[in-house]
Amino acid sequence: MTRILGIETSCDETSAAVLSGSGDDVRTESLVILSQDVHRVFGGVVPEIASRQHLTAIVPVVQRALDDAGATLADIDAVAVTNTPGLVGALLVGVSFAKSLAFGRGIPAVGVHHMEGHLFATALEHSDAVPPFTGLLVSGGHTLLLDVEAWGRYRLLGRTRDDAAGEAFDKVAKLLGLPYPGGPHVESLARSGNPDRFRFARPMLRRNQQPGDDDYYDVSFSGLKTAVLHAVRAATPDDFADIARGFHDALIETLVEKTWRAAKEFGRTRIVLGGGVAGNRTLVAAMQTRMGRAGATVYAPSARLATDNAAMIARAGLFHLERGDRAPLDLNAFASHPIPGLVTT
Repeated sequence: MTRILGIETSCDETSAAVLSGSGDDVRTESLVILSQDVHRVFGGVVPEIASRQHLTAIVPVVQRALDDAGATLADIDAVAVTNTPGLVGALLVGVSFAKSLAFGRGIPAVGVHHMEGHLFATALEHSDAVPPFTGLLVSGGHTLLLDVEAWGRYRLLGRTRDDAAGEAFDKVAKLLGLPYPGGPHVESLARSGNPDRFRFARPMLRRNQQPGDDDYYDVSFSGLKTAVLHAVRAATPDDFADIARGFHDALIETLVEKTWRAAKEFGRTRIVLGGGVAGNRTLVAAMQTRMGRAGATVYAPSARLATDNAAMIARAGLFHLERGDRAPLDLNAFASHPIPGLVTT
């Protein structure tokens, strides 16, 4: 059994977790997530502030994770840390800390791709959320549709060509005068909206699309955001709930249909959601309804594991550790990098 410490600092959550186990038999011993609420004042994450907050929080957050697991550094066999993608300054805090800790203790460190971590997150709560499956990762910075034939073997089918789903939520929330982060507020407002008053076009979703078309799996939300902007300018606040409903329905229908296409094409009966937008209950319900008709099962993480967290980083790190992967001392942070294990056949 391996005991691994996970560290996540890719954006505005400082998180640490301790996991133990091997293979798919893994137990979460502790998880600490410290969110930086200061960014609400600015309506979005300020990179410099995020980096400084991580510097202040990293030591007490890691110590709390160890305490909650009833462990000390002497009990840790390896350290996993997010090193891409994300805000470089924020990532460097976690990477520097993890490398120093691993070097000082004489244990291996493993660099983890943040989005691969999200693929593993749901399996920490649902033992059947394992490959093969269709994976939809939807967050503030990314929207990725993948066919996952095995851990470490990912076929990238589609991605956003502009705004990520979470980013679109945040921008629409700002247009509607709602707080940051916008996703939960837009979803809440949309529940009281009339679905028939504002029907926005479903972006990059046409009936005559076929597998092999370059837009068959890709998504694009910038046009939808612009349509909302024009609607808001011509409306009054009394219309905002209806506009939110129109936007919400368009985005969710697009994500569900694109995911259905992927599952059907590759014959997958398991759908795994990940990322912050996977906490959207309307999305999960719509996905379950659509996939359930075809006999497929949808697995979504809890709100705690949908957000950025170190448990998913530790889980992905354990997988790489068991494959023999080790990070060199010059492990660096990168703002963007392809998810590892991409296959093209």
